[in-house]
Amino acid sequence: MDVRTCAIEGVLLFVPTPFRDDRGLFTRTFDAAVGAAHGVDLGPLAQDSQSRSRLGTIRGMHGRRGEGEAKLVRAAHGAVHDVLVDARPGSPTFGTVASFRLDDEEFHHLYVPAGLLHGFQALTEVADVCYRIDRPHAPGEDVSVAHDDPDLAIAWPLPVTAISDRDRAAGSWAALVAAT
Repeated sequence: MDVRTCAIEGVLLFVPTPFRDDRGLFTRTFDAAVGAAHGVDLGPLAQDSQSRSRLGTIRGMHGRRGEGEAKLVRAAHGAVHDVLVDARPGSPTFGTVASFRLDDEEFHHLYVPAGLLHGFQALTEVADVCYRIDRPHAPGEDVSVAHDDPDLAIAWPLPVTAISDRDRAAGSWAALVAAT
């Protein structure tokens, strides 16, 4: 399994090597020893969640105050345009936006450290995204920033077909920065 860094400090892209034959394929989607060798220790996972979205749907940009949450994210079915924003005050990559394609062909998955905003857009008719999270959900710590905030200038690849009321009402990047 290859591990790659990106423009945001602490984010890792895990790139497995699927074994394909006439039966189909087998791949390891995560290996704790490989993660540990790169400084990833989620400890006992507190939550394992999955979302299903239809083509063009955007979920995000979401994060958490306080201790935040670290997570592993992958597309179990279909494909998504996955986006991260470093919202950690004092981070050398604060405000940096990075995007990735996660799909069920290459099986890449992301390690997202605590303190980042996360969102994605479904690129296929159906896209299932799985999240392994290190802390229980604490709704009072939730923060969100508008997916189309001009200060972030996120380049979403498709027109938006669906977005939640919560995400439609999300605040601005400037307001989040001012509150930290």
